[in-house]
Amino acid sequence: MAMMRRAARQVVSALSPHVLRDAPAGRRSLQAASSAGGGKKIVGVFYKGGEYADRNPNFVGCAEHALGIRAWLESQGHQYVVTHDKDGPNCELEKHLADAHVLITTPFHPAYVTADRIARAGNLELLLTAGIGSDHVDLAAAAAAGLTVAEVTGSNTVSVAEDQVMRVLVLARNFLQGHRQAAAGEWDVAAVAHRAYDLQGKTVGTVGAGRIGRLLLQRLKPFGCRMLYHDRLRIEPGMEAELGAGFEADLDAMLPKCDVVVINMPLTDKTRGLFDKERIARMKRGVIIVNNARGAIMDTQAVADACATGHIAGYGGDVWHPQPAPKDHPWRYMPNNAMTPHISGTTIDGQLRYAAGVKDMLERYFKGQDFPAENYIVKEGKLAGQYQ
Repeated sequence: MAMMRRAARQVVSALSPHVLRDAPAGRRSLQAASSAGGGKKIVGVFYKGGEYADRNPNFVGCAEHALGIRAWLESQGHQYVVTHDKDGPNCELEKHLADAHVLITTPFHPAYVTADRIARAGNLELLLTAGIGSDHVDLAAAAAAGLTVAEVTGSNTVSVAEDQVMRVLVLARNFLQGHRQAAAGEWDVAAVAHRAYDLQGKTVGTVGAGRIGRLLLQRLKPFGCRMLYHDRLRIEPGMEAELGAGFEADLDAMLPKCDVVVINMPLTDKTRGLFDKERIARMKRGVIIVNNARGAIMDTQAVADACATGHIAGYGGDVWHPQPAPKDHPWRYMPNNAMTPHISGTTIDGQLRYAAGVKDMLERYFKGQDFPAENYIVKEGKLAGQYQ
């Protein structure tokens, strides 16, 4: 814990000396825009902290603390407008789109940046994602409009990978049923034990082996699983051997081998609805699925139906389609689900990392400098490889 506190203090100091006191409150290239001088209007859209806002001074990801960069931005002569109100024609975001230069959003409380919104945002130059995953932006429209889209790559990979391991174990051990009994004052060992399994000796496959997928494989290795991965790019031989994971070029050949499947791919036109009724049917009966990637990769009703029949023994994750999920979303009520709101990447440690990353990119933007190459999702009209 001492090491974690020291790491948190280091990130806080990188954000701003004021972070602990921060309170609510055809386009040009970024280089050309920044050299034009003058203050910029930055609009941030974050989830509302409410009664929890002041319980932790490092809770910088909420609207009230606004990444801890308000004092710094205003000291530089910029305007910083922050809101959680993002939906509908009369929302607060719509009032500020027309003259905003920078829009900061998050995957946890996504402001959907549609082609229509881009067309109406005549001054917009830069879209920043505080976190990872920019599919809430119409990337083709952003590219066509000459906007730059960037995210804080790597900021919450550890957070998400740890969460995935937790959900795999929760579902494999039938923990949810046991916890429900404990809370209800019941005691029925058989109701839990009849479908509780060890992870050792089971086959776990990750669909996607980028930063999060590799961290997941590293963390699962001590459990003695057989590990497989499918990705458009094969991991270099040395790393593959170190992970102890086997490459599967054909997704449909890998899936029937797996007792556990973890989704670790971005949402693109190619992956939207990838896990439909037919693909789920080809998976092993009793499979556990964990999806912390994007809800729209799955066919919503097909997942709910497969959970109801037991073909999927347990489904867990923190991503939904749409987000926030409506109260009647079928995943809320399907059996053996380990669903939560979109929280896995917004731990306090993750917030401090993505807040520092946003501040770094804003500093570079004001100076007309490039961002770290891996942060770009759209640059000079071109999409990053994972979104193509």
